[in-house]
Amino acid sequence: MSHKSKGTNAERELIHLFWAAGWASIRVAGSGSTKYPAPDVLAGNNIRRLAIECKSSKKEYVYLYKEEVGQLEEFCNVFGAEPWIGVRFDKQQWYFIPAQDLRDTGKRLRADLELVKEKGVIFDELIGLNL
Repeated sequence: MSHKSKGTNAERELIHLFWAAGWASIRVAGSGSTKYPAPDVLAGNNIRRLAIECKSSKKEYVYLYKEEVGQLEEFCNVFGAEPWIGVRFDKQQWYFIPAQDLRDTGKRLRADLELVKEKGVIFDELIGLNL
């Protein structure tokens, strides 16, 4: 399976989780390939709006370009949404972490399994369950 199709499948899985929890959500077509900042997934209910940059990996870490995180934050500032990084490692549940908690490696930002378990939240916590 290509990286692109793996990422698309992960985003679709997340969309289904939001709808099952009573939240509206969409996958943003063309995110990362337009001159305008756009997250991978938008989700919301009548109280909150979330914009999520999604990453999935069979390894226990992912890297993000600082520019893509900056664009997520720019989109959120204009749209009025909360910016989150959603990470799905193979055989693990979704974890969500604020951009400021990512590890700065100099050129890029890194999220690893240890970091997201320590500083991130799982899906139910993100949407306000199990608090």
